[in-house]
Formats: sequence, structure tokens, C-alpha cells
Amino acid sequence: MSLIRARGIRKSFGTLEVLKGIDIDIEARRITTILGPSGAGKTTLLQILGTLSAPDAGGSLRYGGTDVAAMPDGKLSAFRNANIGFVFQFHRLLAEFNLRENVALPAMIGGVSRAEAFARADSLLKRLGLSARADHRPSELSGGECQRAAVARALVNKPVVVLADEPSGSLDTANRRSLHRLFFDLRDEFGQTFVIVTHDESLAADADTLVRMADGRIAGITHRNSL
Repeated sequence: MSLIRARGIRKSFGTLEVLKGIDIDIEARRITTILGPSGAGKTTLLQILGTLSAPDAGGSLRYGGTDVAAMPDGKLSAFRNANIGFVFQFHRLLAEFNLRENVALPAMIGGVSRAEAFARADSLLKRLGLSARADHRPSELSGGECQRAAVARALVNKPVVVLADEPSGSLDTANRRSLHRLFFDLRDEFGQTFVIVTHDESLAADADTLVRMADGRIAGITHRNSL
């Protein structure tokens, strides 16, 4: 069974129809990339898969056996915090907190004790090579370090899936390659599932599943054994 199963996903903003009937399955422990030109609807689809936005009437979204589209807002927020991690193009770390605090914050919001949240944060920062930076604020770090910290934050609640929207778009070539390698390492080490919106053809080509979008529709889905 698919980890995420979306059917008949449509989304309009006023008279502009952005998604025109998307059917997609996200398999567990795989890296799925979504590739397409600007305006294809990639980010809108990712936001719906992440429950940050609701599809128009008639669409369905299930995580395993859970119909998330039917959840009331309060339960949906709790579900999102516990099950979905997010990485954005710009790291969105809070400037007033150090890295440890930034990474631990989603766990504390989810009801984890401060001690346990900080222990999780320290473990992830160590795994991502950031232990020496744990007490530093984002302004004291490089772009690559901040983006790795954003990945740690996305993982702190042990989510079933991490959704990333152009996560390497603001990085230079070396940091971009390093971040991409990290995604594959995390998949191999932890069995983590990633869905990544990208314009980067090299990352898309290396993914387990490549989804191409155009004009609000799925233009094609290719699995790695046939890439």
C-alpha cells in the first residue's frame, strides 16, 4: 500500500485552475522528485500533500489508512506535526534561537519534553555534522549549514515523510551536491521517505521516482529502474 495516495486533486485560485486532476502515489522509503517548469503546479501539489492547503471538493488524500482530508483543523495540525517534516528553499530558521533550539522546537510543540527534544536535536545535529554549531544562531552559519539544520528540524519528530520545496535552490554548487547526497544517505540509513520539488535535473535523475508535471497535470512518472 502507498504511503500517500492522492486522487482527483484539483486546486483553483479564483478563475485560475492550478491543478487539473492529479492522481499520485508516494511509496515509502523512496525519494520522489517532482520536476516541471514554473507554473506547472509543483508547489501547490506539495502543499496539498503536506496538508498545508486543502484540495478543491472531490479530491481525496490518504496517509496509509488515514483520510486526512476529513480531519478537523485541530486534529490535522497535530497529524501534520507528528507525521510530516518540511524543508523549504530558504531555511526559515528562527533568528533569535540557536541551532539546537531551532531543531528541537517542533518536538516541543508536539508535546515532547524539553530534555528529550534537545536530546533528539543533538543527535540529529551530530549526524549532520553540525554538533560544533549547536549553540550558534543562524546568522553565524553558512547557507549550507543552515539548510542542513533545516533538514534536522524536519526530522526531529521522526516523520513518515519529508516534503522539500526547492531545498537546494539558494545554495552554491558544492552545498547543493552535499545536500542532495544527504537525502540519499538518510533514505539508506533511516528508511526515510522524501518528496522533493526541484528544478535540478541531476537530483531528479538520481531519484527513485521522477514525476514530471506540466500545466497542472502529471506529464509522466518514471521509476529509477527504467530511468
